[in-house]
Amino acid sequence: VQLQASGGGLVQPGGSLRLSCATSGNILVFDIMGWYRQFPGKERELVADISRGYTTYYADSVKGRFTISRDNAKNTLYLQMNSLKPDDTAIYYCKSARATSQYWGQGTLVTVSS
Repeated sequence: VQLQASGGGLVQPGGSLRLSCATSGNILVFDIMGWYRQFPGKERELVADISRGYTTYYADSVKGRFTISRDNAKNTLYLQMNSLKPDDTAIYYCKSARATSQYWGQGTLVTVSS
């Protein structure tokens, strides 16, 4: 299983970005998929996830600003990020999980700065 994350970049405060995570196989085999982020010198933290049944979770820091979604036909996970703040600057990773197996994509850097 391979996950390919993309969509990061430089954006001004208040702006938007959409991250994508394309999977090499059928996205429906995964029990849950999510987005994590990592600040310099910190552990990765969960930003949002979505289950096969479309149950979603959001970290308090992104509620109301970020939206996680999935396109089963394209085998792709998305993270729509609106009203971005400088504190959102981090490397973002996608992850999928099935039973006891976990798969990580490479990180994509999001920089929020004027």
